[in-house]
Amino acid sequence: QVQLVESGGGLVQAGGSLRLSCAASGSIFSIKYMAWYRQAPGKQRELVAATTNGGSVNYVDSVKGRFTISRDNAKNTVYLQMNNLKPEDTAVYYCHHVVVETYGGPNRAYWGQGTQVTVSS
Repeated sequence: QVQLVESGGGLVQAGGSLRLSCAASGSIFSIKYMAWYRQAPGKQRELVAATTNGGSVNYVDSVKGRFTISRDNAKNTVYLQMNNLKPEDTAVYYCHHVVVETYGGPNRAYWGQGTQVTVSS
């Protein structure tokens, strides 16, 4: 089993910044995929940013140039630096990992508990 613990959410004014963290612990051989999703009230969960252990990165168009995803493999932690925040960024943010727990084992998907980000205008 793997646990994902998120931190860093909160209330910020438009134009401000926040940094989210998601630390993975438990039985981890490798983390193939780390991503941040968000879900606003009444809307579907959407992918915000993702990175693979091969180094590829992608972002949803609405956050390009404002958000940066990064990972610290030694700490099994992924970060989301969010700059120039807008009210439409308000949502619960979830981290999502695809983990291999043992050598040769299958991929398993895990989700964090979510952290609230609220941007006031």
